[in-house]
Amino acid sequence: MKKCIIILILMSMIFSQSEQPYPPLELVSVPTAGTLPRGTYTWETILSKGGTIMPRLAIGLTPSLSLGISWGMNGIIGNEKPEFNIQPGFYVKYRAFDESDTRPAFLLGINTQGKGKYTEAERIVIGDEGPPITRYEQKALGFFVSMSKNWEFFGNLGFHIGANKNIWEKTGNPKDDDQINLFLGLDKEINRSFSLLIECDAGLNDNDEEYEYNDLTFGRGKGFINAGIRWAMAPNILVEVNFNDLRKTSKADYVNREVKIMYSESF
Repeated sequence: MKKCIIILILMSMIFSQSEQPYPPLELVSVPTAGTLPRGTYTWETILSKGGTIMPRLAIGLTPSLSLGISWGMNGIIGNEKPEFNIQPGFYVKYRAFDESDTRPAFLLGINTQGKGKYTEAERIVIGDEGPPITRYEQKALGFFVSMSKNWEFFGNLGFHIGANKNIWEKTGNPKDDDQINLFLGLDKEINRSFSLLIECDAGLNDNDEEYEYNDLTFGRGKGFINAGIRWAMAPNILVEVNFNDLRKTSKADYVNREVKIMYSESF
């Protein structure tokens, strides 16, 4: 079975010739300075652990401004009770400066959609009751800035770096909540259809193993390393297979795998 899957992937890489329709808007989860072309919309669906489905609609209003809305749903696939996030997430991306030969593109944005289940619970700390927990398993970006620079190196090579600050999700420790977080990543074209993605989220705005809740450890202060592969299956369809938290900073026995499907169209 494994040999058949490998053969199918290799054949797809050899014969698939669809090009990616626009630069990446994000890597696995961290944002780039890319925005949707004007008059373009995307419908994105993420399939993740625990039967989680997260659809997202994004629209390119201008070449520099993109808007999006998403809603996380857990336990949709399987035999568990479905749970819906208490509110939708939204994001805005505005590219203030385009990329040039001498400088990277620079983008400002906000994203309120985190990953995993949203938890509202009393903080559990030995000897310290503290304020309650109100957060996703992996925090939303919140306010962020991102810079991107691309080079031609046997296909496109993109480097992305940025910072973010989330002021509304609470871990119970104000010092952890208020820190500015850093992230960086790379995307590398293998051919016209396939790209490799890798990113590092420093997790500076997460707690440092202060509490556990329902066998989940939020953050641990060790950051996240994620990787993925993106396939332009058709001119307007992208498929990603992503591997989240390669360092396994949570209590999971295995790396968290997810599939992302993106459909784009003009209007």
